[in-house]
Amino acid sequence: MNEFPLSLTDVRALALIVGHRSFRKAADELGLSASTLSHLMRTLEARLGIRLLNRTTRSVAPTAAGERLLSRLSPVLREFALAVDEVNQYRDLPSGTLRINASDQAARVLMECALPTFLQRFPQMSVDLVTDGRLVDVVADGFDAGIRLGESIPQDMIAVPIGPDIRFITVASPDYLKTHSYPLTPDDLLRHHCIGIRMPSGKPYRWEFEKHGQSLVIDPKGQLTLDNPEIMADAAISGLGIAYVPERVASRSLADGRLVKVLEEWCPPIPGLFLYYPGHRHIPSGLQAFIEVLRECTTANVENNEA
Repeated sequence: MNEFPLSLTDVRALALIVGHRSFRKAADELGLSASTLSHLMRTLEARLGIRLLNRTTRSVAPTAAGERLLSRLSPVLREFALAVDEVNQYRDLPSGTLRINASDQAARVLMECALPTFLQRFPQMSVDLVTDGRLVDVVADGFDAGIRLGESIPQDMIAVPIGPDIRFITVASPDYLKTHSYPLTPDDLLRHHCIGIRMPSGKPYRWEFEKHGQSLVIDPKGQLTLDNPEIMADAAISGLGIAYVPERVASRSLADGRLVKVLEEWCPPIPGLFLYYPGHRHIPSGLQAFIEVLRECTTANVENNEA
């Protein structure tokens, strides 16, 4: 009988290469050299008699056959991981790796309490935290959970709040406002230098405002476009224009007077950060433990703010 041409190790390696779009990153996660991993994939392609990956000097991407193979075998990988996790339920403490996808801001929130507490409490657990500006498919990309603003989470996910509502606000430096008219409505921004926001997709972000049930969406113009809220706040401090950033990002500069709020009454709070995960499958023990730690940290943060 011929040897089966595909192993679970082959499937995981292929999935990591496609997920990272990189041999080097996939090899690092597998504890191999990039050349070894490349050789393994060429051997696999030879056994199957079909090309699975398109390689260039700068990138790697799946062929149609590679995509099809992964789409059929990804559930096998997930079931394997769940089977191992169910065995781990018999341990006193959860073990393994928890993979989380989050925005930069969400990752900073986790660093304040949840991650240090979780890793100290569960020494047999490790966390692979991937920061990504785009909203990824956590199931297809092999993550246990994601963290994003509530309004961005797909409806078929279970969402756990991990923080209070947030506000996006418009801010400018006092010096800028001394030499430019003070905006009274969002429409006034069209006559100002505004610091644009570029989304991970490359598209510009349109600023959203609301007051007394009236919603306005503005496509502001300016000479500068950025993709990082902290740098946007710095640019506003330098007098380069009006920025639209999370209030949390600008809090210190607002407190010391380097920035001031404009159009504050047009900037209501919106649902804050949520951890989300698919509800149609078994929840890994590590994720269950992490959710409990998140809830503890969220409760403690609320109590400290009320004190």
